Amino acid sequence: QVQLVESGGGSVQAGGSLRLSCLTSGYISGRDCMGWFRQAPGKEREGVAVIYTANGNTLYADSVKGRFTISRDNAKNTLYLQMNSLTPDDTAMYYCAASKPGGYCSGTGYYGPFYWGKGTLVTISS
Repeated sequence: QVQLVESGGGSVQAGGSLRLSCLTSGYISGRDCMGWFRQAPGKEREGVAVIYTANGNTLYADSVKGRFTISRDNAKNTLYLQMNSLTPDDTAMYYCAASKPGGYCSGTGYYGPFYWGKGTLVTISS
């Protein structure tokens, strides 16, 4: 049973920082990529940052480039998202995801089957 559990969300003021963590358990095979995605109220889910399993390459949405950093610690089975210089526009539910066999990332988009966490809420006040 594969599980992804996010943590680290919270409420901070604009300009602040948060670090999200995603602990994975269970064996994830055929994994093309992992990433962070977010969904704000009334908006569609969007990709924030992805990391490719094979080579560790990372991609970011234009809106977070230079402010967010995705990383992974394979020994701890944990994916991270360091978020700096946060703005109210970053307010959203943040989800961790990992591709299943047949699933893949293209840019910061996700296609096909993915494992998903339940999300962690990030609220930025002005």
